[in-house]
Amino acid sequence: MFRFQVDLTGGYYDAGDNVKFGFPMAFTTTLLAWSIIDFGRNMGPELKNAVKAVKWSTDYLLKATAKPGVVYVQVGDAYSDHSCWERPEDMDTLRTVYKIDNSHPGSDVAGETAAALAAASIVFRSRDPAYSRLLLNRAVRVFNFADKHRGAYSGSLHAAVCPFYCDVNGYQDELLWGAAWLHKASRKRVYREYIVKNEVILRAGDTINEFGWDNKHAGINVLISKEVLMGKADYFESFKQNADGFICSLLPGISHPQVQYSPGGLIFKAGGSNMQHVTSLSFLLLAYSNYLSHANKVVPCGERSASAALLKQLAKRQVDYILGDNPLGMSYMVGYGARFPQRIHHRASSLPSVGAHPDRIGCKAGSSYYLSPNPNPNLLVGAVVGGPNVSDAFPDSRPYFQESEPTTYINAPLVGLLAYLSAHP
Repeated sequence: MFRFQVDLTGGYYDAGDNVKFGFPMAFTTTLLAWSIIDFGRNMGPELKNAVKAVKWSTDYLLKATAKPGVVYVQVGDAYSDHSCWERPEDMDTLRTVYKIDNSHPGSDVAGETAAALAAASIVFRSRDPAYSRLLLNRAVRVFNFADKHRGAYSGSLHAAVCPFYCDVNGYQDELLWGAAWLHKASRKRVYREYIVKNEVILRAGDTINEFGWDNKHAGINVLISKEVLMGKADYFESFKQNADGFICSLLPGISHPQVQYSPGGLIFKAGGSNMQHVTSLSFLLLAYSNYLSHANKVVPCGERSASAALLKQLAKRQVDYILGDNPLGMSYMVGYGARFPQRIHHRASSLPSVGAHPDRIGCKAGSSYYLSPNPNPNLLVGAVVGGPNVSDAFPDSRPYFQESEPTTYINAPLVGLLAYLSAHP
């Protein structure tokens, strides 16, 4: 029997486990690239590390999309992995590979992968033109595949990807998001026309204040609005209206059913790992604030208006909370500040290193470390965890994974925020 060999080394685990989930990995890559595009000039000597972090991911995404009509979207059986508490070096769980193809569509993960490749092509445009062209050409091919074979990957691969990274809100937003990044990267009219033609069909105006690995609506509207604000694209005006609506929904004092603030002032949205919403939405606030100030505009919100300065202030308030200006005086970034989470839900951080404990620690043998009240032996410096609950309380405990687990997509938008705020204290 012939078996197709594919190299899927590299890439990132999504969080505290040992699984490569393609959907959040691609989103992380898009947001890291956007951080560099908008705020790279503020990164100083760290810029090269940010670029390297993008390339580590895009090298993997290029491998995962090397075969036309196929995208490899996951490495590792999540149920097998999650039943063990093991170091990556000892990992003996099932490394099953999952793919989408013409008869098993996944427009969501393919659309996000196209967005990541397109956004990264902008990062490498002057740094490595040949690599940039490779990324853009691949983005075009993957987007065409996503658009032609429509469907959600959680339909095709439900048993593997749900409930972990199940696409709850549909694949339509990823098609618009992919087209928006291809338009920005290629300047081709075909993507502009695609966005205008599909705006209503693909529900651009839905859930305008959601942005994360599953829902791209607020990001689409902010990204596309830049051109409207620069006076270049009146045909995208409705996206700017959506972006303005998103901004207004975040203003403290304007009650909105989908956005709450904790008593200490942290943005809070239902569902797990709240800090992903805090960093993603704050990134959009800051990006939009820059676009507004360049255009000398404000956002009309009924009786009041929101200036670029107010948006920056709101974003900074969220970042200050993350870094320790909160009721507990706790920094939610590991290794930063006097108090930070000590027992994060992360296998490699919580288990002794191979240097300290060369003998193998088996699947269930790791449980004693998972349940231990002791601090983690290995500091995952810079990682930001899921964060406190709606009343600003935080259980510094591994089993409370929604609060204590770090993820790549919490950190990626924070890279841009921290770059800007460190340069504009």
